[in-house]
Amino acid sequence: MGSKKRSNDDSTEVVENNNLTDSSIVKNKKSKTEKMNTDSDTAAAAAAPGVASSGKDMEKRKKRKASDKERRRAAALEKNDGVGASRPKPRPVVVNSNSDEADDESLPSAAASSSLPLNYFTDLASSDASVREAAAESLVLRLQEIQKQYELLPDKESVDGGLMLEAEKNDGLENCAPHLRYALRRLIRGVSSSRECARQGFALGLTLPVSVISSINVESLMNLIADSLSVSSSMTRQDIKECLLGRLFAYGALARSGRLIEDWQSDKDSQIIKEFTNALIGLAAKKRYLQEPAVHVLLDLVDKLPTEPVVTHVMESPELHKLFEQATEVGNPDALLLALKLHEKVSVDHPVFSKLLPVPFSSGKFFSADHLSAIGNCLKESTFCQPRVHSLWSVIVDMLLPEAVVQSEDVISVSSSSKKQKRNRKSNPVEEEATNNIRNFCQVIMEGALLSSSHDRKHLAFDILLLLLPKLPASFVQHVLSLQFVQCLMDILSTKDSWLHKVATHFLAELMDWVKDDDTKRVAVTMALQKHSEGKFDNITHTKTVKDLAAEFETEDGCTLYLQNLMNMFVDEQHVPEEPSNMKWSLEPCSLNSDQSQTTDDNSDIGSNEEKDSVGTTGNSDVLKSWVIESLPGILKHAKLSPEAKLRVQKQILKFLAVQGLFLASLGTEVTSFELQEKFKWPKTATPAALCKMCIEQLQLLLSNSQKIENPLSKGNGMEQPDDPVSYFMKFLSTLQNIPSVSLFRSLNEADEKAFKELQETESKLSKEERNCGLATDPNKFHALRHLVVQLLLQILLHPGEFSEAATELSVCCDKAFSSLDLQKSDGEGEADDEEEPAVMDVLVDTLLSLLPHSSAPMRSSIEQVFKYFCQDVTNDGLLRMLRVIKKDLKPARHQEDQDSEDLDDDDVDCLAIEEEEEENEEMGETGESDGQTDDSETVTGVVPMAVDREVPENSDDSDDDDGMDDDAMFRMDTYLAQIFKEKRNQAGDESAQSQLVLFKLRVLSLLEIYLHENPDKPQVMTVYLNLAQAILNPSTAESSLPLLQRIWGIIQKKIFKAKEYPKDESMEFSALASLLEKNLKLAAKPFKSKMSKNKSGVDPSKKKQSAAWNRYKIITNLGQNSTYWVMKIIDSRKFSETELEKILDMFRSAIVGYFDTRKSQMKIEFLEEVFRRRPWIGHQLFGFLLERSGNAKVEFRRLEALDLITETLRSLVPINENTQEDSKKNNEDPSEETDSFD
Repeated sequence: MGSKKRSNDDSTEVVENNNLTDSSIVKNKKSKTEKMNTDSDTAAAAAAPGVASSGKDMEKRKKRKASDKERRRAAALEKNDGVGASRPKPRPVVVNSNSDEADDESLPSAAASSSLPLNYFTDLASSDASVREAAAESLVLRLQEIQKQYELLPDKESVDGGLMLEAEKNDGLENCAPHLRYALRRLIRGVSSSRECARQGFALGLTLPVSVISSINVESLMNLIADSLSVSSSMTRQDIKECLLGRLFAYGALARSGRLIEDWQSDKDSQIIKEFTNALIGLAAKKRYLQEPAVHVLLDLVDKLPTEPVVTHVMESPELHKLFEQATEVGNPDALLLALKLHEKVSVDHPVFSKLLPVPFSSGKFFSADHLSAIGNCLKESTFCQPRVHSLWSVIVDMLLPEAVVQSEDVISVSSSSKKQKRNRKSNPVEEEATNNIRNFCQVIMEGALLSSSHDRKHLAFDILLLLLPKLPASFVQHVLSLQFVQCLMDILSTKDSWLHKVATHFLAELMDWVKDDDTKRVAVTMALQKHSEGKFDNITHTKTVKDLAAEFETEDGCTLYLQNLMNMFVDEQHVPEEPSNMKWSLEPCSLNSDQSQTTDDNSDIGSNEEKDSVGTTGNSDVLKSWVIESLPGILKHAKLSPEAKLRVQKQILKFLAVQGLFLASLGTEVTSFELQEKFKWPKTATPAALCKMCIEQLQLLLSNSQKIENPLSKGNGMEQPDDPVSYFMKFLSTLQNIPSVSLFRSLNEADEKAFKELQETESKLSKEERNCGLATDPNKFHALRHLVVQLLLQILLHPGEFSEAATELSVCCDKAFSSLDLQKSDGEGEADDEEEPAVMDVLVDTLLSLLPHSSAPMRSSIEQVFKYFCQDVTNDGLLRMLRVIKKDLKPARHQEDQDSEDLDDDDVDCLAIEEEEEENEEMGETGESDGQTDDSETVTGVVPMAVDREVPENSDDSDDDDGMDDDAMFRMDTYLAQIFKEKRNQAGDESAQSQLVLFKLRVLSLLEIYLHENPDKPQVMTVYLNLAQAILNPSTAESSLPLLQRIWGIIQKKIFKAKEYPKDESMEFSALASLLEKNLKLAAKPFKSKMSKNKSGVDPSKKKQSAAWNRYKIITNLGQNSTYWVMKIIDSRKFSETELEKILDMFRSAIVGYFDTRKSQMKIEFLEEVFRRRPWIGHQLFGFLLERSGNAKVEFRRLEALDLITETLRSLVPINENTQEDSKKNNEDPSEETDSFD
């Protein structure tokens, strides 16, 4: 300790801690501010108490020893008094003010008791706010105690001389204790430190003493701040920054202390507030980053001041006048913020505001276009503080959207359900002014100043909108999400590498969250985004924003509001998205006593709109209107509505699509129907035919969707579903046709017009029949026919001249169905006499097939619904027509010979065929088998022409494969293929025709799938199976389309093989089933012929062809195996004789012989195991033969595989339990013993 004391003779700090004496405090270096002091001041501050000025070493040592002795005694006394060594928050020492004893000997003791712990200053820089607050509170209490003790001393000069520390006598703080003066200096230096949270902590530590110790002179403190934190040219940039920030924090502490207000209240002539304002603004002028916090310090003071000193002192500051004068030229947002806040405080149009605020001041004048242009620089330059948003903008937002406007909007939203309140509500002047303000602000500042400028200012525009969103009414969305802003948003989102992409993405997420629970806001945002993007916002931005917005309408009010905004957008009305009650132009009945005429002529405005279109107005864009049309049917997709509410919305959509798609107003753009009591509008510019067609297509889709969600009608219901969409549409269509000034959007030729009227009459008859049908007839038949009639009627308008014949046939078919509800009776008559007219069901099937090739998806759905309810009455002829389409091939048969010879064996196609045909190039040695197939298959199906021929002689026509059909039947059958063949002839290649034929086959397969689902146990299932199997075996099927092949196989597998029911008709003879089983066994054993060697042309087949061939081979093999299971199930269900069953066993014997004797047989042993597992009697009968053939097998690995088959047979002979399973495992380990035991 002694050496440490002796080494610090020049120490300038003599403040004691509880464990350290005054002379033990070490200060190795001085701050740069201390170095700037004069030599005399430094010498005075460095003079230790009791040191002689003579400079003799001996005297110095004596003085030092005496001083040390006194300090040690004082420390001992303090310890005995119970003062802790290290307390973070020491309690102030209580001074007995009544003590009259104050002699010289007590001064050292008083000095010791007034010690100032250093840990207070250390804790002020802590990052923990609670530690800083505790240290500041302890410090101020300690300083208060020291100051009280100091004020009680009779001889203050002696103490000042002995305990001067770093305090100077000429700093203006003569009334303060030395420790307090030292603490003030250290606190001022501390606010300039960047260590941890020193600025915050020391500023708090400075605020509290100034606020509670009245002995501190504010003017002297301001001078001390300026002197202690002055800037010199020798400082580094970092040092300058820390000094300037230190002064800012020191001024902030002074402003928050409240002493400025107290001094003014005690002396109103005091100029301290003006001086403080000058000093603060002068400091802000030094650096840009000081301006905003300096303004906030001043505003913090202004908020506490009365109005009088603000006007007489703050606003009279010369620095303030200079700041406001230069604000608009240099672009100072802080000056504008200060002016707005000062005006709000004083509410006086002071001349000092003339450059920044309008005179007289009002919100409307402030946001006028001229004034916004004048202060534009101030607003643009607020980007310097990014990514933080300048505090000026929160003030601007509050002025743009005052609470009166926000509350008014909330009241309107709550009362929007009342139509009368909505109609009678007068415009509010506050709302009108706010609307004009937001419009001018968006046009001048957002679009003119920010969005057209740099990336930083675009970023600022997004930030401003995020500030506006929480308070923004829905009616202002159209102004905020303007054309330029939406286009800027799309440009940014379309490029992921854009610097602002994250900003735009965040804004979009916040926008979606803002509209989450408000349908009105959701509609407004959706309309704005799509209107300014021409309906392509999602496509351009690669997002699902609009799609997600449209999917969130779940209530009837929300759906209606969205619907009406879409309709208004289509007719190009300039509208503000509001509540449904304000825009029901097609929902509210028109008053019959009104002055409106039936047709309103707006032709005078058409020219101007056409000029706008030529310039490229996005509101009239056909792309935008097409989006509107496509969006209408999807409104109800995600809505959770009751059936009645859903029907109401459907009717409104239906009416709009019908009006805009089917009709035109010949004399104007508005037509009032007095019968319907509704007014209908059209766009001022004529709707293009393409959009009309789109409306019709969406109308078809709407009707189709309504059919899917309708509940099936039960027999004997006796009533139609109330106001179903089909009935409503037909009535609506008839009503509009009767209005003289309304006509169809296109003229129809004579045939189409006749078919159009016939379909209308047919629908009317069907509707009556549906209502009056009894128990004998299913009303769903009539309901499905009605939907088909309406779809066909709309199809005539879409494709004139193509569907008139089919429409006539459908009308005739429906008329005959009315006269005889028993369709089977008419079917029988048609089959009994070929000369009579065809059966009703044959005509219906032909009509449905003729509609399939070029029908739309909604129409195909209606066709499938009709076929579903009538498929039980389909005749064999009608079924064969459908199957013929599946096997139809555009390629001539002679072109298939070379291809077939390179694929699977040539008998693949004919193994299930009917006609007698024998292949000459048979590689497997299987000949003479097709002779017996003809009669058998004819027995199964009951008809001759079941299969398409694979080959014909070269000198024959391509139509030879149609033998067995008369001319009339051929004409009816090929009607629905005429367009495909015509297109094939008109094109250079047949690829398009082939693809259309494949598409047609897929559509017919859907009908066949319905037939198999509804009639799983009919004998016609066998007919379908045979023809579909032949289509699979035909190589051209796989060549034309692999998906077609997979689709056919999927139908056979799911609807035939895996169906719970199967044909049990006794008319199927055993010979047919046996022949079919034999062919399936051959298919199951068919080898795969690899094409690894070069073909005839010398070209190696591609891997793609090899893969396609292998996939087809697997399907054919699976077909043979599953067909075998299925045929055996049918055979087992029939009680055939033992002789007949023996033939079945012979077939399996032949298959087993081929399996053991030749490698060409690729039959899987798992297949035979499955047969024996499903039909144990086969394994029992063939067990001995199996043992014999396995022992004589020519191929060794086949003999080993036979053991699995023998094991499976043994399992079926012995009941399965735990003991038999263990015995079976032992026998499997020694197969020779098992074989010997059965010999």
